[in-house]
Amino acid sequence: MYLVDTNIWLERLLDQEKSDEVGEFLSAVHSDQMAITDFSLHSIGVITTRLKRPDIFTVFLNDICIEGSVNIISLVPKHLQKLVHSMALYQLDFDDAYQYTAADEHGFVLVSFDTDFDRTPLKRMTPKQAW
Repeated sequence: MYLVDTNIWLERLLDQEKSDEVGEFLSAVHSDQMAITDFSLHSIGVITTRLKRPDIFTVFLNDICIEGSVNIISLVPKHLQKLVHSMALYQLDFDDAYQYTAADEHGFVLVSFDTDFDRTPLKRMTPKQAW
């Protein structure tokens, strides 16, 4: 299973520089083998609406949740304590620590462009490395 970080989804949704790489990953890996955190899902909603593009968020929800079968995962309070510990231990900000803790707790491979995860035992893979 892959936990797909916020920046991967946004790369594709906003048609940024590495959008094609993300597209190949998303085509190669079945959606039921992917997960997104509730934190990422909400962050994408915030970002797309700030960009005055709620239509992108609506299409995204349809693609991953309604037509697709991407798993949505959350952290329970005891995992949030681990998150705080991970922030200090690996010098992660809150959102990175959330993704790290979620991937670690669920035993998922973290897919991200964010090199901050390379400071953790979990590391990360880019979309190209994952498929």
